[in-house]
Order: sequence, then structure tokens, then C-alpha cells
Amino acid sequence: MNATTPQTHHIDVRGLEPPEPLERVLDALERLPEGDHLCMLIEREPRPLYRILSQDGYGHATTALPDYLYEVRIWRRIPAA
Repeated sequence: MNATTPQTHHIDVRGLEPPEPLERVLDALERLPEGDHLCMLIEREPRPLYRILSQDGYGHATTALPDYLYEVRIWRRIPAA
């Protein structure tokens, strides 16, 4: 079996008014290949997104960047066996 290296897909939602950033991220997650990550760049911490991610089986890690930006890395959690 040939394992592929996971890819990181980037989405920049800076400057968009709510709820467009949330809608764009959820749309991108629907198309995210298994094993890949989505990396979102936004200028405010997307707290409402965290609850949705948790409910839908995604993990996330948020990093505060300079200039009041946030990078949110999102991935599918592997279900417990």
C-alpha cells in the first residue's frame, strides 16, 4: 500500500464579513481529501466555528499571529476503534 503525504490546503478569509468566513471554511471542509489539513487565515478568533468543528468530528489548533491575525489548522479526527 502506497501512503500519500498529507497536504495542507490554505484559505484566506481576511476582510470578509460574517457569516462568509464560516461558510467558506465549511464548504472547503466538504471537499477536503481524507488525511489532509485545512489552514485558515482570519483576523479574529472564530469561536463559533470551534463548536461546529467539534460536533462534526474535526480537530483544530489556533495560533495567534502578529498583526492580530489567527491561523486555524483543521483536520478530521480519526474515530476511536
